[in-house]
Amino acid sequence: MKTWIKRTVAGVVGLVAFAAAGLVVGAHLGDRKMARRIDVHVEPVAWRTDEASVTRGRYLFASRGCTDCHGDNGAGKDVINDGKGMHVRAPNITPGPGSAVAGYVEADWDRAIRHGLRRDGTPLMVMPSEDYARLTNDDLASLVAYLRQMPAQEGLSAHIAFPLPVRALYAAGLVMDAAEKIDHALPPAQPVPEGVTAAHGAYVANGCIGCHGATLSGGKIPGAPPEWPAAANLTPGSGSAMPTYRNAAEFTAMLRSGRRPDGSPVSPVMPFGSLKELNDTDVQALYLHLQALPAVPAGQH
Repeated sequence: MKTWIKRTVAGVVGLVAFAAAGLVVGAHLGDRKMARRIDVHVEPVAWRTDEASVTRGRYLFASRGCTDCHGDNGAGKDVINDGKGMHVRAPNITPGPGSAVAGYVEADWDRAIRHGLRRDGTPLMVMPSEDYARLTNDDLASLVAYLRQMPAQEGLSAHIAFPLPVRALYAAGLVMDAAEKIDHALPPAQPVPEGVTAAHGAYVANGCIGCHGATLSGGKIPGAPPEWPAAANLTPGSGSAMPTYRNAAEFTAMLRSGRRPDGSPVSPVMPFGSLKELNDTDVQALYLHLQALPAVPAGQH
């Protein structure tokens, strides 16, 4: 074999070995990052058992994405299992056997839901707490009131497995957990009167930032499987999806059906199981808020 060919082959082999070693080291650093502890000040919210709170909590559970991971009955389920090393199973959060929330006190609920942390302060991986970080105390208390009285179900514990490249990207900060995205020093959000207003819509839109980003300009969803499409730009900026919906009625119909006004399907990764449960007030307020957003080019945060 000619010398230059040997050198080329040796160089390629060396680069592959170097890249493989880098992935292994990166994955190890990612595992260490997942085990880090974060100390935050939490706002324990007193237990509630009144009917109005449970009813509000049931609505929040159904409409804010909880069922998409934990199931309608709260017992948990596989969220992602691509057979390539990516496996995410949400845990049982009912009072039943194997519950992930057994023994939770008031502060533990706040730490998990609004801060994305376990009781010991380590990150709750894949839990989209950035969507819930701005829940008011009333809504947090109502959601917990509903969860605590759910019928007990048997379920499995959480299971999180990432392939080497994702763990390396996580170590490098290119994939982030919710606890990294949240400003833990912010006090709980103050209530906004419910109504068809942009202000109330901004509160509802907090549940969209996990996929669409803090500016709601969309882009590739960090940490999602590579085959997942990019999230749509919900601002009026370039590449916006909003001109498709000429009015609130068309926007509402899309959230109820998963289809655009022309009948074409919207991204299959959109959580339509929850979005279709949003009431008319929340949907119309959300539409007003999105119409009033500053324009941001698609994918820019």
